[in-house]
Amino acid sequence: MAYYLTADGGTESLRARIYDLSGRCLGQKAVAYDTQFGPGARAEQDPEDWWRALADATHGAVADAGIDAAEIEAMCFATTCCTVVALDADGRALRPALLWMDVRAHAEAEAVLATGDPALKINGAGRGPVSAEWMIPKALWLKRNEPAVFAAAHTICEYQDFLTLRLTGERVASLDNAGLRWHYSSRDGGWARGILKALDLEELEGKWPARVLAPGAVVGTLRPEAAAALGLRPSVRLVQGGADALIGMIGLGVAQPGQLALITGSSHLQFGVTEAPLHAPGVWGSYPDIVYPGRWIVEGGQTSTGSIVNWLRRFSGGTLDLAALNAKAAALEPGSDGLLVLDHFQGNRTPYTDPLSRGAIVGLTLAHEPHHVFRAIVEGIGFGTRAILDAFKAGGYSSTEITVGGGATASQLWMQIHADTAGLPVRIPASADAPSTGSAVLAAHGAGRFASIDEGIAAMVRPGTSIEPRPRESALYQEIYQRYLALYPALKGVLNGPVPTPAATPVATPVREPAP
Repeated sequence: MAYYLTADGGTESLRARIYDLSGRCLGQKAVAYDTQFGPGARAEQDPEDWWRALADATHGAVADAGIDAAEIEAMCFATTCCTVVALDADGRALRPALLWMDVRAHAEAEAVLATGDPALKINGAGRGPVSAEWMIPKALWLKRNEPAVFAAAHTICEYQDFLTLRLTGERVASLDNAGLRWHYSSRDGGWARGILKALDLEELEGKWPARVLAPGAVVGTLRPEAAAALGLRPSVRLVQGGADALIGMIGLGVAQPGQLALITGSSHLQFGVTEAPLHAPGVWGSYPDIVYPGRWIVEGGQTSTGSIVNWLRRFSGGTLDLAALNAKAAALEPGSDGLLVLDHFQGNRTPYTDPLSRGAIVGLTLAHEPHHVFRAIVEGIGFGTRAILDAFKAGGYSSTEITVGGGATASQLWMQIHADTAGLPVRIPASADAPSTGSAVLAAHGAGRFASIDEGIAAMVRPGTSIEPRPRESALYQEIYQRYLALYPALKGVLNGPVPTPAATPVATPVREPAP
C-alpha cells in the first residue's frame, strides 16, 4: 500500500496528514507555534519552530493513521506565502522570519511600484498598489534597516523553501510562490531584474534559491538526518508544493476557467482560473503556470478573517465559547442589530491594497453583547469577500458559484452568511482541508501515480455539500453592503489621508492579452 505525507504550515500551526490514493485522510496531527506581534503591524516567527512542528506532527500523523511509515512513498507540503526568512550558509535563520501578515515594508512597497517596471502588470494592471506583504519589499526593508543581516544572508527565501532546504539540502523555490509574490514570470524571462536594478537590489537575485520548480515536480529525496528526524525512509520523494491557498485550489478541484476558489483560515484568498492573461485594477495577477501548466490565476485576498475571531477571543480574556457564540449569532437577523465591521484589522489586501487601513466596529450601543459583535465580524468578512468578487467582475472575471475550503467550512453560519452576502451558492468538497488534499494530489502525481494534476484531482477530490443563498437575506444584505462600502473611505480620510481609487469601480479598461 502506498501512502502520502502532507503538511499544511499555517499562520498558527503546522498540521501533518496521511493520505491514500483515493484521497482519504487516514491520520493527522497539528502542532502549534508562536507569533510575536509588534508595533507597525509587525509579525514574526522562529523558523526552528516550523521544523520542530513538522517533525512532531509527522510522527503524530503516522501514529494516528496506524500505518507503517516505510509505506510512505512521497511527501508534499503547503505553507503560508510571503513569510520571508534570511538564512546563513548552513541554512540557519539570521533573524526571526517576517510573517506574511507583517506589513512594515509599506514604504518599500511604494518604492517597488515607483519603478514602473513591466513586471508590475500583475499589480492592478500596473497601476498598483504593491503589497507590503510581498518578497521584494520585505527584502528591501532588510537591506535598508538591517544591512548586516542582509549582507550576511546566503539565502533569502520563504517558509516553504526553508523546509525544502532542511529536508533535502536543495536551494529550491516554488514557482507557485515566486510567480505569485516575487514578480517572477515563467513567460517573461524569469526574475524581474528591472525592478531589482531600479532599487539597487541586484544582489538579491544571488541570494534567492538557485532553482524554481513548478508544483508537482520532484525536488529530490530526504537527507538521512532529516529522514531520521521525521521517522521516514531517506528514499521518500519530496514533491514541490507551494502557497497554501494555491495548493488549496487543487484540493478544492478548482482547475477550469470560470470556477472560483475561496480558501479560509486566518485570512481569506479568492482565486479564479483563466486560459489567457487578464490584468485589471483591484485584481492581482494574472499569474501564468503557477498551479496548472498553460493556465493563469487571478487573485483577491483579505488579510484578516479568522484571525479577527481569534483577536476577539484574546480581547475577551480567552473566555469566549465560540460554539455558544455561533448558536446565539445564528438567531440574529442580518445586520447584527445595527453593528457593522470593517475587516481591515491588519490592513487591506484587495481591492484597495492598503496596509495602513485598520479595522473598525461601528454602531455599538450598551445593548450589544458578544454574539452581536461575533456575527458582525462574520458579516464584515462576508462583505469583504463580496467586494473582491465585485472587483473580479468589473475586471472581466465572474463565476456562478464559490468552492470553499479551510477552517470556516466547519461553521454553517459562516458559510450561509458568505452565500447570502455574495448571492452565490457555496460548494464544500467532502474534504475541506484543501491545502492538504491538494498536497496529497501533488505527492501522488510526483510519485508517478497520475499523469497530470487534473487526473489526480479526478481521483482524489470528492464532492460534498452545497449551501444556497436565501433570497430574503441576500436582499437585506445588499443594502447593508452599501453601508459597508462607505466605511473604508470615511475612515481612511480620518486616519490615513487620501483614499485610493476603489477597484470595484475600475479607473481603466481591463486588459486581456491574447494567449501565447
